Amino acid sequence: MTRTLFLEDSYLRECDATVVSVKDGKFVVLDQTIFYPKGGGQPCDTGKMLREDEVYTVVYVGKFSGEISHEVDHPSLKEGDRVRCVLDWEHRYRLMRSHTAAHLFASLLCTGTGALVTGNQLEEDKIRFDFSLEKFDPETLRRYVDKANELLKEDVPVKSYELPREEALKIPGVVKMAEAFPPDIPRLRIVEIVGVDKQADGGTHVKNLREVGQIRVLKTENKGKQNRRVYFVLT
Repeated sequence: MTRTLFLEDSYLRECDATVVSVKDGKFVVLDQTIFYPKGGGQPCDTGKMLREDEVYTVVYVGKFSGEISHEVDHPSLKEGDRVRCVLDWEHRYRLMRSHTAAHLFASLLCTGTGALVTGNQLEEDKIRFDFSLEKFDPETLRRYVDKANELLKEDVPVKSYELPREEALKIPGVVKMAEAFPPDIPRLRIVEIVGVDKQADGGTHVKNLREVGQIRVLKTENKGKQNRRVYFVLT
């Protein structure tokens, strides 16, 4: 099982690793990695692997059959090779900021209105959020965006830790996705915006709300009788 360094320290930009296996010449499994695999609405990380003087561009990272697989742009890596992993930090940091902003906005909206999140997608240039709410007007949206932006100016820590599954599931609102359940594992990873929110989550986040910036809404859409969609960016 690959050691997930991105969960231990989301600010880690480089690491050394050993190639555990290679499939079809370009799908590489490592003993440890800083590259986040696509999942949970968060895109995968990109970057490079270096073996001596040769550079391999990491074009996609996914999780397949429980293993994190790194797709590189050309073959020749083999089992046992030592590589230096280098993250595209600007790409990762934008997604970290976006993910924390999404947690904050979802927490305020869901707590205040009783809505549940029905979908989400982080992208480098925007964030998409879907939620179930029958009555939704511009004033309601503005109220929760304003609340989020006020908190984003404050010195509020963001931390992550593991809890036994039974203990974690007792936390009110720990799962905000409609019809979603945490993985059936004995311990769950919790991301906590101190004093504001606790959610079960496997993604990468900043350490303080002040790192995020401010939320600016791009547009809203009705996606059904009770489903609403909001697009926003960070400034």
